[in-house]
Amino acid sequence: MIDIRGLHKSFGPNKVLTGIDLAVPAGSTCVILGGSGSGKTVLMKHMIGLLKPDAGEVLIDGEDIVPLGAEGLERVRHKFGMVFQAAALFDSMTVYENVAFPLREHRRLSADEESTLVRSKLELMGLPRSVEPKYPADLSGGMRKRVGLARAIVMNPKIVLYDEPTTGLDPITTDYVDEMILAAQRELGITSVVISHDVASAFNIANQIAFLSKGVILEQGTPEELLASEQPAVKIFLQTWFGKND
Repeated sequence: MIDIRGLHKSFGPNKVLTGIDLAVPAGSTCVILGGSGSGKTVLMKHMIGLLKPDAGEVLIDGEDIVPLGAEGLERVRHKFGMVFQAAALFDSMTVYENVAFPLREHRRLSADEESTLVRSKLELMGLPRSVEPKYPADLSGGMRKRVGLARAIVMNPKIVLYDEPTTGLDPITTDYVDEMILAAQRELGITSVVISHDVASAFNIANQIAFLSKGVILEQGTPEELLASEQPAVKIFLQTWFGKND
């Protein structure tokens, strides 16, 4: 579903990506793991066409999006949903209105069609109808994350990108967020890409993990393969988090 080949990106003298190769199979959950400043967010912005690389290809569902103009990128972006770090809900809109927003922007649906889609996605996220008239300020952090994902999947995208979805959350809420990511993959067959520095969450949800360091993918494989990695930077990073992979 996502195939990145030889990706390079610099900002002035600062070389951020220096030859990224990454393949994400359809229907899988890939966690891009790495420390702060490793280039995770820059890589994700290339996936959705917010940045153009200095060199390399970004194939989305078999199509290289690098040469596309605004109209082509808009078409490709309809294949994506995005879950932001702080949920990024509209404070002045109710839960229902937040989730319905993409439908109202991009589709012409009847009220019944709209409510069916919105409520099915809220239900998938374990949210009852009683939350629909509430505003984001009335919700817990975990519930806001769930509403954010419901909005991201209401258009039935092929791919959902998650930007540090568990940052700042307590362990119980982190488990809820992990489960909602797994539910989206399991129930809808969505391809998920998660950028994170949370090792515990990564090992809980990932089919594969790509470890990004100094502008390149040092290691990509299953969680078990990452634990067995002989790459010094990977070993140190994992040891720092939970003392494994000695």
